[in-house]
This record gives sequence, structure tokens and C-alpha cells, in this order.
Amino acid sequence: MRFSIITVTYNAEKVLERTILSVLNQTYPLVEYIIVDGNSSDGTRAIIAQHASGVSRWVSEPDSGLYDAMNKGLRMATGDYVWFLNAGDTLHSKTTIEEAVRSIPHAANSPDVIYGETDLVNMDEKFIASRRLKAPEALTWRSFNMGMMVCHQSFVVKRSIAPTYNLRYPLVADFDWCIRCLRQAKYVHNTHLILSNFLTEGLSSQKRKASLKERFRIMSHYYGLTPTVFRHVWFALRFYAATLLGRQI
Repeated sequence: MRFSIITVTYNAEKVLERTILSVLNQTYPLVEYIIVDGNSSDGTRAIIAQHASGVSRWVSEPDSGLYDAMNKGLRMATGDYVWFLNAGDTLHSKTTIEEAVRSIPHAANSPDVIYGETDLVNMDEKFIASRRLKAPEALTWRSFNMGMMVCHQSFVVKRSIAPTYNLRYPLVADFDWCIRCLRQAKYVHNTHLILSNFLTEGLSSQKRKASLKERFRIMSHYYGLTPTVFRHVWFALRFYAATLLGRQI
């Protein structure tokens, strides 16, 4: 199994190196590493160049946003699987990929989707908490009617079934993408491992509201309007309860 790990970045000089090193230090050898930079104006390109010997391919050029850049990464990938790890996020440990591959039964066919858990970390790479939404034991496309049940950084997809991101959703196209991948998948494998560390960065209330509206559109499309309305009442109650308790969603 060969993994194409794709990092999309823009003006991320403060956090990019940790992401690069988490990939280059993996014990698993069959890794293609791709970096797509949106023509950064800070020191991002210098950091990429510094580690260029370990990067399979990288570009730095203007794009039309995060998911346009991710589509570029998809088109550049040649591995059996694609794995998105954006600037600031890291693979959980040096043996993450090796352990994920080892978790797949030898007698099984290659999974279409491989997934696991996510830890939340701060800017100092210190552990904050495990993600509150736990990955379902058996993940299907219907699982996402309860929200983003698996973090995008811990969701690995066979390249042959991976679609491009829908640019009509500029804020949460990853949510739509995961559903579409799972609708194509015949064999989905739960590693029962923590696969990634997600760098938490607070969204403004305005952007959070826009993201929720966009997710509502996606859920209504796949799961129906009425069920989605009722679920979002519950989501709202969950969000405000978590906010009062100072917890991460």
C-alpha cells in the first residue's frame, strides 16, 4: 500500500514544519508526500524548500481557496490512498501509518476507506483532549447524518474512488467529500487507532454560522430536509451545552 499524503498550506510558516516532519519521520516507507501552497507571502516556501529532499512534489501558486488546492493535490497524487494533513496538523506518532497498515487483516481485500480517531492539540503541540465525537465502530455514509463523525485528517481513502471536492461548498466541502467517498466504498476499515493530531483554531462566530448553514444544505441533500431540521435542533443544544462547559465540539 502506497499512501499519498497531501498538505495544503498558505502563510503557515509558524506551523508547517511540524506537519512536514511528522510525515518525513514515519517508519512506513511507502509514502508519497505532496505539498500544495497557495503562493504564500511569508516564510512558508522557504520551509518547504528546506525539506524538499523528502517531499515528492510541491507547488506554490495562487488558487481559488482551500478545496481548489486540495483538488490540485488529488490530481498530483499517484499512491493507492490519499490522506489529507493540512498545515499545523500531524500524524499521531512516527509509527502511525505502519500501525494502520498492520491493523488491516491480512486475509482482507484492501479497504476503500481507512479511518480512526483524532486528538486535539494547541499551538505548542500539547494535548488538549480527545475529539468528543468518537468514530463509529462501523462507519457508513449514513453515519454523517449526526455530524462530522470522523475528522478529515483521520479519514484515508483509496484514490480510485476519491472524487474531487465540490467547490460549491467553500467552507465544509470535506463533509460532502467524506459522504461521497463512503457512498462509493464497499469495505470500510476501522483501525481503532488515533491517526492524527488536529491543531485547534477558533472560528469566528460569523464563520461558524456560515459553516453550519453550508453543512445543513449538504445534510438536507443526502438525508432529507425534515430529518435534518430535527437533527440541527439537537446539534444546537449540544453546541451551546458544550460551550457553557468550555468543551471542544
